[in-house]
Amino acid sequence: MQLPPFQALVDAHAGDLHRFLVAALGADADDCFQDVMITALRGYPTLRDDRNLRGWLFTIAASRIVDVHRGRARRAAPVAEVPDTSTPTDAAPVDDAELWHAVRRLPPMQRAAVLQRYLLDLPFRDIGAALGCSEAAARQNVRAGLARLRLDPTLVEDDA
Repeated sequence: MQLPPFQALVDAHAGDLHRFLVAALGADADDCFQDVMITALRGYPTLRDDRNLRGWLFTIAASRIVDVHRGRARRAAPVAEVPDTSTPTDAAPVDDAELWHAVRRLPPMQRAAVLQRYLLDLPFRDIGAALGCSEAAARQNVRAGLARLRLDPTLVEDDA
């Protein structure tokens, strides 16, 4: 089998391929077109069948389109103004030792649920399995434990 020169393939299909990429990607089409051409050039000498070279190019392009869309999902989106996410200034800083002391004083199920959720980062389903209760009960124990930590000042006071 004798493949035509790569330049002949590019001349015959570059316009259609570029239009396809522009329709699918917009502003990222030019970079993707270059990537498709480089990939095709690298793989061209190893082709075994020359019956559908256009389809082969468009298959490479379709794969790159998926890659670009996945990459967009991982990139941060620009915003006009960055929101202020700092902690409120009226919140008093919590001493870690006080917090863990308060957690130790929670009822056993709440303590175990809070520790597994925030220390081990387990989902509620796994917390329920570990505690021998339902997912909903595990969620309720975490919620109740957090509410008790927030609202009960006696938990953060000394036992003395």
